[in-house]
Amino acid sequence: MKRILLFALLLLCLDAAAVSPERVVPGVRDAELLKGSLRVSGIPFKCDPEIGPAGRKAAARLAADLSMACGKTSTVTAPIGLAASVGSGSAKGIIFLHADGMQPGEYHISIGSRCAVISASSDEGIVHSAQTLRQLLPESIYGAADGEKARWVLPCCEIHDGPEMAYRGLMLDCSRHFWSTAEIRRCLDLMEAFKLNSFVWHLSDDQGWRMETDAFPQLNSIGSWREGTATSDGSSDHERYGGFYSKDEIREIIRYAEERGITVIPEISLAGHVMAALAACPGIGCTGGPYEAATGWGIFDELICPGKQQSYEFVQTVLGEAAALFPSEYVHIGAADCPTTRLETCPDCQAKIGGLGLHDRPGSTAEQQLLGHFVGQMAGMLASAGKKAVCREDVLDWMTAEQLLESGITVICDDAARGASAAAQGIPVIFTSAPAGGTAALGIQEDVWTENISTPEQLERRLEDTLPQLSEKQWRASSDPEKISNLDNRKTE
Repeated sequence: MKRILLFALLLLCLDAAAVSPERVVPGVRDAELLKGSLRVSGIPFKCDPEIGPAGRKAAARLAADLSMACGKTSTVTAPIGLAASVGSGSAKGIIFLHADGMQPGEYHISIGSRCAVISASSDEGIVHSAQTLRQLLPESIYGAADGEKARWVLPCCEIHDGPEMAYRGLMLDCSRHFWSTAEIRRCLDLMEAFKLNSFVWHLSDDQGWRMETDAFPQLNSIGSWREGTATSDGSSDHERYGGFYSKDEIREIIRYAEERGITVIPEISLAGHVMAALAACPGIGCTGGPYEAATGWGIFDELICPGKQQSYEFVQTVLGEAAALFPSEYVHIGAADCPTTRLETCPDCQAKIGGLGLHDRPGSTAEQQLLGHFVGQMAGMLASAGKKAVCREDVLDWMTAEQLLESGITVICDDAARGASAAAQGIPVIFTSAPAGGTAALGIQEDVWTENISTPEQLERRLEDTLPQLSEKQWRASSDPEKISNLDNRKTE
């Protein structure tokens, strides 16, 4: 199923005879189509021994898919002296070389009538080059058509390519609706095809806690389940719903993603959107409960209490487990949609505000600043574990630019103008829409919220609608708007 979906999605973007490098999605930086072609049926694959595990596995997957599609086996070896044979002109086959001096994700492809030579300095570059090669092959490489009658050649060409944005993300909400590991792998396959490199795994929200947590098993026995789900008319279906990912399942998804040049970043909401966590650990709420995981959508007044010491101990323990489990540089802690209603009447919060000497100031109440203090403390906890905190743009109301910079927080902004203002002050910013020209940005992330996405078919349709255009914006920050528009028109025809 996943191969058929991938085939169909790419065919929406490519012409039926898409053998020109100019038709690759996302568009390549520089390309020159030359005369001639390279026959690839049964062609050997050769990998420089200096290429890392993810790069070798990407080449091996391409060789295996080519073998299956055309009916002739392509072997994969890692011979010594491969670069010398390329230099002497004696090399044959599809050759992957390690080359110094390229940026992460950057690669060069040179296809002649005797061999194809792919060069990159990083595994990520090798992974991306393999996806470009796939798009230059007959459509049967995606397993959805008979390959026996296909003409198995690669066009002779020169391609020099690499991303303009270092961070190219997709967030999948697994709290409001829970997705199996097989469905997450399908999502990662599509991300690889379109050269995204950051999968943000939304593992907690009001509607369910999805990460196995050793220190607080009740987060899974209680917090991972809700007693119903909102229907289209706003009522509940009253059916028990939920689940969580074991740490072994999480490690397997991380491994699967790494092989595809993708970093998995956990998103664990630890200020607002915490009804499920409070249901399991009511003592960390302002009122002490009782609470229950939300069965509907929206914004709730209940927060983790930033006035209680046990709240800080709770988040430190949870973040410690997440930091140990996920090798990513970043850990996303949410910090969005936090009404201060409970904080305004909470004795613990008011005492904390007094102890910290916080006062209302233009654009920020004392309660919002207390939330900023809480977020800053979490950022410090992550920093001590060698991680960087990522927060939603609400923190721009709670913390000054100096505080954000001191805490090392990266901000995800839906508001492009607000993100541009933050970036101009030196704050690292990830946008959820294309930033204005000249704006410094780490990259672009698409958020797939799943209140109204409950089946695999709906999720796949959303990815089909999203990924082609998203990848163009991420890969080529200066992409031709007409090309993106053409992709959108082709998709809806």
